[in-house]
Amino acid sequence: MIKSFSRKRVAAVVLAATLGLAAAGCSGSSGSGDGNSFEFWSFSGINQKAAVEKYEEANPGITVKLTEVGTTQETAQALTTALAGGKVPDLVLIQGDDLPKFVEQPQNFHDLREFGAEEMKDDYLDWVINQSVARDGSIIGIPTDVGGMAVAYRTDLFAEAGLPTDRDEVGALWPTWEDFIEVGRQYTEATGNAFIDNAPTSVFYQAVNQVSQKYYDADGELIHSDNQEVRDAFDLALDAIAADISAGQASFTEGWSAGMQQGAYAVVAAPSWMLNSIRSNAPDTEGDWDVATIPGGAGNWGGSYLAIPAKAANPEAAWGYISEMQSPRGQLEHFLDSGALPTTPEVYDDEDLTASTDPFFSDAPIGTIYTDSLLGLEPFLIGPDSATIGNEFLNALTAVEQGGADPDEAWDTALANIRTAIGQ
Repeated sequence: MIKSFSRKRVAAVVLAATLGLAAAGCSGSSGSGDGNSFEFWSFSGINQKAAVEKYEEANPGITVKLTEVGTTQETAQALTTALAGGKVPDLVLIQGDDLPKFVEQPQNFHDLREFGAEEMKDDYLDWVINQSVARDGSIIGIPTDVGGMAVAYRTDLFAEAGLPTDRDEVGALWPTWEDFIEVGRQYTEATGNAFIDNAPTSVFYQAVNQVSQKYYDADGELIHSDNQEVRDAFDLALDAIAADISAGQASFTEGWSAGMQQGAYAVVAAPSWMLNSIRSNAPDTEGDWDVATIPGGAGNWGGSYLAIPAKAANPEAAWGYISEMQSPRGQLEHFLDSGALPTTPEVYDDEDLTASTDPFFSDAPIGTIYTDSLLGLEPFLIGPDSATIGNEFLNALTAVEQGGADPDEAWDTALANIRTAIGQ
């Protein structure tokens, strides 16, 4: 287990039969490698197709067979199934919370040092690249992004509620999460509408990613059940639900997308990669959004890695994609295209990044907003069951928000489900 504070998004559990079909249908190991094409598994919702098309345009004759498997958790589970069955893609995207369990089995992946990863290692934030280093020193993955945190809000809806719309004034409204919930009450009282999309993601998942220790301590021992910082983040989400400021639309669902387009809620927790999701899901709202500082001022939600399974048919072709698209310049260009924040600090002072504004978000200076949110953060340990634990906490909160489960029992329910899920 490696120290880091990379996190990503909530995902649903997929049926094993579906995973088996996905693995079999997307197999890259069953064919012979021709060096001019490779199979790439990604999760959905991040417009990976645009990056692939850009790579193919710059490299005529190379074909990338992209499959968007599903959510982050579905993709990780499909990879687990594929590794067990021997049929694997050439390249796979793994979110940061899922990575540790794969790093514990480095024999299932190419050690990327054989392709030159050791020479590239210093290009990346050390706490990010270190998450992909196994105990034997092998490098399992190359980081694609981090997710500095902020809040995206609808300026038109804020104005209707009598709230300020200037991003600095908005950020000043909520130095703490308690203040954020109070602003939500004011908004809902003024408009009769929901303030946030959902509390599990836009409150709990943000606050829990600002803690000093999360589900594991520095020695790798599980502390999720006794960690007061985690309990406080959980209780903040319950407070937001009780305040009736949430639309109850789970992130990345059809209802969430429709609500975003229709103005059913005014605020979305927005790590840098979320900006592209907002653009994609609510294209008619261009210019109605802005981006403000998140309560607490800093944090990170996000981070993914590209890995090459050991039985990949075309590992060299897959590495060619990694080395080009995840170079410092490649990551900067991806940020300018999609908002995914680079893991390569040498570009943080690049004028292309520091001067970057986004017209969709009222010309917000997203380059500085998101890099500033990473300053001064200390990494915490992410362990092999971090993703599962986080998902069970989210499930318990979602049951309260959407299904009317008893909030007084939600914490104990989450802990019981975690024990079942991870066996301890």
